[in-house]
Amino acid sequence: MTLFTLCLFQAYDVREAIFLILANNLPRLRISDRGRSWLYRFAGLSVAGNCTIWGPLTIRPLGGARNISIGAGTFINTNARFGVPSAPVTLGRNCQIGPNVSFETVSHGLVYVPGKGRGDIVRPITIEDEVWIGAGAIITGGVTIGRGAVVAAGAVVTKDVPPLTIVGGVPAKVIRQIDPGQDTII
Repeated sequence: MTLFTLCLFQAYDVREAIFLILANNLPRLRISDRGRSWLYRFAGLSVAGNCTIWGPLTIRPLGGARNISIGAGTFINTNARFGVPSAPVTLGRNCQIGPNVSFETVSHGLVYVPGKGRGDIVRPITIEDEVWIGAGAIITGGVTIGRGAVVAAGAVVTKDVPPLTIVGGVPAKVIRQIDPGQDTII
């Protein structure tokens, strides 16, 4: 890596840190919600259209904001966490993300190698349109959650979720299918 490239990455990381600090510390007012999504854009997140992000967002490592894409009309409640060292997290349009949801693209191997550790396994996360993820859910790397699916609060999603499906538990398992013609309250 050249010195120029290293300086460019460091400048980008400083810019990301400044705008994350500003966005995460705006007062919790309705007018701040719109401004907050713009500040997250300046930090490097790809935010389409009008989104509501209550924040704060935790993004690890610094520089990971460029790996996050949020679709138009998506709502993200407080304290969402994105572990995005290199693989992307893509949130579709009109998603609802509950408080304290974690998106973790990196995991570790099971075998410890002396002097090398366990190694990292990094895989992307894709959340399709109109998905609802309940409070405190954890979404692990390599997972795709299909259009219109619902993830129950506290679930740990380790496998793909088909469209129009409700999952819950640790690890998450299918609870039932959603009938798109029926308006139900869970």
